[in-house]
Amino acid sequence: MRRKDKEIKDNRAIESIIKAATVCRIGMSAHNLPYVVPVNFGYKDKRLYFHSAPEGRKIDTIAQNNNVCFELDIDCELVQKSQDPCSWSMKYRSVIGFGKAFLVDDPEEKKTALDIIVEHYSGKPCQYAYPEDLINNMAIIKLEIDSMTGKRSGY
Repeated sequence: MRRKDKEIKDNRAIESIIKAATVCRIGMSAHNLPYVVPVNFGYKDKRLYFHSAPEGRKIDTIAQNNNVCFELDIDCELVQKSQDPCSWSMKYRSVIGFGKAFLVDDPEEKKTALDIIVEHYSGKPCQYAYPEDLINNMAIIKLEIDSMTGKRSGY
């Protein structure tokens, strides 16, 4: 990271950004073409989980190359210090990371991943019994995080 003064090194602070974020952007590449997609997600034990249709560009891209990156941000706000737009800046907290994405096949692991996603958005443990056809007809992507860094500006 070029601006070491903006780097967040504390893992708890990085995880607090992840837990507060509502959208995760996944960056992928296949056939030398980049692809970024925003997704709903859940996070637990240095893993991100996403649900998806079982087919489509995201699934095809991960099948070609499971090396991915991700980005999350919170508290984004334009700071207008004057009328001069060249002096404006942004306040934000963000996390960027790298890892490997895998499709989850086991139905029980899929349910656990869905519970993690639901808890991320509801703030409480999931007590829902998922219909079996739902589990069988959806893809769950597990992103095992190899590294991640946090950054803040204006805070």
